[in-house]
Amino acid sequence: MTRTRGLLLGGLLLALLLAGVVSQFASGSPDGLEKVAEDKGFIATATDSDLADSPVADYAVRGVDDERVSGGLAGVLGVLATFAIGGALFLVVRRGAGPAGREDRAGGEPTPR
Repeated sequence: MTRTRGLLLGGLLLALLLAGVVSQFASGSPDGLEKVAEDKGFIATATDSDLADSPVADYAVRGVDDERVSGGLAGVLGVLATFAIGGALFLVVRRGAGPAGREDRAGGEPTPR
């Protein structure tokens, strides 16, 4: 396994651990915007997002009754989705440059492969 792959795998595993386990210890208090809306008295004017009915809305997985499991699973799904989308974008950008598009730093000539 290359060093880069090991680093990526380690980062992914750490993010999954944080999202799935450590997130259980996060505060249940309202976030900053919600707290200000409560303090200033305009929380009643809030409306649901168009995505409020999505499968992982409100940091929980719909259909999972255990609140802790639901929240951890939502975090894990979020990490996996972010990693997949980021990885796909990276590959698209990397392939778009192509071998001929890469230049070395010294002379501006394409780097041989």
